Amino acid sequence: MGEFTNKIDFEVLVMVQNANPNGDPLNGNRPRETYDGYGEISDVCIKRKIRNRLQDMGENIFVQSEERSDDECKSLSDRAKSNEEMQKAQKDKDWDAYAKAACKTWIDVRSFGQVFAFSGKTKKEAVSIGIRGPVSLHSGFSVLPVSIDSMQITKSVDSEEKEDKVARMGMKHKVHSALYVVKGSINHQLAEKTGFSDEDAEKIKEALRTLFVNDSSSARPDGSMEVCRVYWWKHNCPMGQYSSAKVHRLVNVKPKVDDPKTFEDYEIIIDSLPDLELEEIEGI
Repeated sequence: MGEFTNKIDFEVLVMVQNANPNGDPLNGNRPRETYDGYGEISDVCIKRKIRNRLQDMGENIFVQSEERSDDECKSLSDRAKSNEEMQKAQKDKDWDAYAKAACKTWIDVRSFGQVFAFSGKTKKEAVSIGIRGPVSLHSGFSVLPVSIDSMQITKSVDSEEKEDKVARMGMKHKVHSALYVVKGSINHQLAEKTGFSDEDAEKIKEALRTLFVNDSSSARPDGSMEVCRVYWWKHNCPMGQYSSAKVHRLVNVKPKVDDPKTFEDYEIIIDSLPDLELEEIEGI
């Protein structure tokens, strides 16, 4: 595996139309909102989708969705115990080797990091290791405050046989139309520690470009979630010649109309910085 050469910053524009991009389980699964009414997609949600895409691309993933599990492991602990190198390192109490083996095996561990915290029958069998990953993501926020439509629905069939046949009521929520901005970066220093490479960065880029492939559901029908643009900046030195905050401010998104409903209703203005290379990628 090669090395990671220079720092990378990126930004993704996501168009949502009549979908629930990220439901809040503590608020009746309504689309997440900030206190001032802007839509939000959590970084955890985005990482889950990136992991799913990487798994579709044939990569080994440590934190797998239960319905997407491609091995016989029932838990993260079982998955860690199935790795012979990690078990040998645990037996030898060589935690650096344990972390190195985990990063080598799973792309999501060397990308996002991972906390390995497993109990054992004895204190000697317990594991408590934290790995910091180079790929960091902000939560995604909408350009404008979102309008949320709520619809009452009925469940016509019971999961189990019951005497009473009263219709079960529920609610379904969706964002009418909104453009979300997701920001992130890849840190060179942490990439060196986990073994993250330029090849891995290209896989992350492709996962972002195709973020919503194989992601459709009742809350997010096919075509309701779209990656419109990926902006990818590669710095000319390992630490980066500009801060991530300064780079992310280069993208300015403004509505062209009072009530924008499509991506074309927004004006995208890209500023530049000296000696900073930008790759602009169309989403799928």
